[in-house]
Amino acid sequence: MNQEDILRMIDVLHREKDIPKEVLFEGLEVAIATAVRKRLGAGEDLIVKIERGSGEITVEDDEGEYEFDLAELGRIAAQACKQAFLQKVREAERDVLYDEYEARVGSLINGTVQRFENDNLVINLGRAEAYLPRDERVRGETFSPGDRIRAIVLEVRKDGPRVRIIVSRTHPDLVRRLFELEVPEIADNIIEVKRVVREPGYRTKMGVISQDPKIDCIGACVGVRGSRIKAVIDELRGERIDIIRWSDSLETLIMNGLKPAVINIDNIYADIDAHSAVVIVDEDQQSLAIGKKGQNVRLASRLCGWDIDIKTRAEFEADNFGAGEGEAQGEEGFEGEPTAEEGEPPAAATPAEPTPEEGAAPDPVAPEAAAEEAPAPPVETAEPAEAQDASAEATQARSEG
Repeated sequence: MNQEDILRMIDVLHREKDIPKEVLFEGLEVAIATAVRKRLGAGEDLIVKIERGSGEITVEDDEGEYEFDLAELGRIAAQACKQAFLQKVREAERDVLYDEYEARVGSLINGTVQRFENDNLVINLGRAEAYLPRDERVRGETFSPGDRIRAIVLEVRKDGPRVRIIVSRTHPDLVRRLFELEVPEIADNIIEVKRVVREPGYRTKMGVISQDPKIDCIGACVGVRGSRIKAVIDELRGERIDIIRWSDSLETLIMNGLKPAVINIDNIYADIDAHSAVVIVDEDQQSLAIGKKGQNVRLASRLCGWDIDIKTRAEFEADNFGAGEGEAQGEEGFEGEPTAEEGEPPAAATPAEPTPEEGAAPDPVAPEAAAEEAPAPPVETAEPAEAQDASAEATQARSEG
């Protein structure tokens, strides 16, 4: 290999693998130095330099600096030089891919399904391969080799001589990036996506706000006859998407987040210390506010960042006022004075009044005894009635006889 061949090889590798020329020159210098040391039995102080413009190779050691021809290496040393250089090229290619995709973490990528590897779906990105694990796939989605696929770059790491790229289709940023492609106002930062919460494959809520009062953020995201949002839904295989108007007011945000249920803003009671809110809804709106298996209120809670509890007016009053009224009545009956409407107090709780026969008040320690000594009025009214019945029976018996 002459000087021109060296320069041509460096240029080809630079163009094909996008590796900087300086990195290739340094790798070749290290590989040649390793082979020369083995050939000549030199120490680590031997250094090889390649002229960047002409490709001339020089060797520098204790004896000085002199030119070196690769033909002097021999077959074994030349093979070792080749292997060392290819190893440096693979490491440089790995570093270039790592730097490229590390900068794209969180961005959208397009690829083609290539094969299945255990539970991972291998996606061909052109220069690299990405892996879509089972946990990052939406339940119910199926792919076949050759299908086009879009995903979010989730993680990039070095795995030996290779770069392992992990992608996801369940991450909320996938919805954000898809809307950036379909809605120019989002890409231009006229409409800001404040937050995206998602239950992959089922439902997504996205809070948006417009920086320009002349532009309706919800209308821009939906598009003419729903063309923009329909493109996103098709990419997500039919996943339902709710566009929510963002607000700095917690009550307004909760009211918007619970749509399609109709909520009155006056029926929202927030507890700042507990970071929770109770929302009172009509009975016909309760199922809409909660959603299927609690999905709507769960996503609304994640969107607002507060715990939301849905209750009807009857449930709210029973939880907050039912027990309180009972306790209040019990305390009034124990501490307050009895009224005419409440009825007379029990005899055991009030001492009896003095009677003319006794001439003095009974002993307050034993009011039950005083009550027993006093004649009972019902007994006095019962005696004349019994006597009348007895005389009537006697008269009837005489007449029969």
